[in-house]
Amino acid sequence: MAKRELPKHVYRQRNGIYFQRRGWPSQKFENEFGTPEFWREYAEILSQKDAPRRVVARNFGALIDSYRKSPRYRNLKPRTGLDYDKHLDFFREIMGETSPAKMQRKDVIRLRDANADKAYFANYSLRVLRILMEHCVDLGWRDTNPARGVPELKTVKKEREPWPSELLDAFRNACDLGTRERLVMELCVGTGQRIGDVLEMRWSDIQDGGFVARQNKTGKELWVPILPELQAALNVASRHSVYILTNERGTNRWSYRGASAAIRKVRERIGALDFDIHSWRYNAACELVEAGCGDDLVASVTGQSPAMVLHYTKKVRQKVRALKAQQKRAQNSKAP
Repeated sequence: MAKRELPKHVYRQRNGIYFQRRGWPSQKFENEFGTPEFWREYAEILSQKDAPRRVVARNFGALIDSYRKSPRYRNLKPRTGLDYDKHLDFFREIMGETSPAKMQRKDVIRLRDANADKAYFANYSLRVLRILMEHCVDLGWRDTNPARGVPELKTVKKEREPWPSELLDAFRNACDLGTRERLVMELCVGTGQRIGDVLEMRWSDIQDGGFVARQNKTGKELWVPILPELQAALNVASRHSVYILTNERGTNRWSYRGASAAIRKVRERIGALDFDIHSWRYNAACELVEAGCGDDLVASVTGQSPAMVLHYTKKVRQKVRALKAQQKRAQNSKAP
């Protein structure tokens, strides 16, 4: 379509038709050019000519503000949103006044490589930047996404493992019953649920001697019986909120950021930095396998798929099987 066929201040971009006029906010047309609905939409935009207008600076700060108002951001899981926020704030700090329309692929690579000593941060930043620049394209601020196709840094991925029993004992010794740190640990290990779901647990979720656990990620609802160690922690916990784990004021649930920071302090104190909050879910799955449970029984507690049960328990499963094999071998050698 030639430009002369379009009315004044209307331009066709790669992803649609936009109204773009100096001093006016850019607007994407919802209707196809030439239809009665398009001309009605065009007339409505022009009819606003007397309304006060704010020129939006097309810098990274404005792009981040726009993205945070978009369905793309609002539909993120709370935990994911918190992770994205760290990187969005990082982008605002280092290039808030610069123009995203001028960013090139070489700039994306330079930004990635500047954090090569923190590979996880560099790769996650790249993922968030890729999404942010896609939003930039959707706004009509540029035609292409310079972050698309830029590879992540290659890293040697360290397999997460359950906490060793001696470190769990050290954690319990460092955190008395009645502390939030002890309670969140017993909830994670005792129920086998993700930390995000544990932080959402309420006192009303305790029914018939177990927790009714609702998993945000899968939508599954499970009933998980309460183990003695967890019951002991619940018995001395404060009940001044509907949530089991609350913030310091007791006015709302404990945030992931707050819980993670508190647990990290304990991990530093007892030398457990190689094992994080999510590793407690591995403890639950592995303890079930060591108790002789099959995959279906493990999944009845953790809510995991067969593939994830296998992933979480593959090391302990090998040990359990090797022990049984060697026991049979020993018994066979004693046979007459």
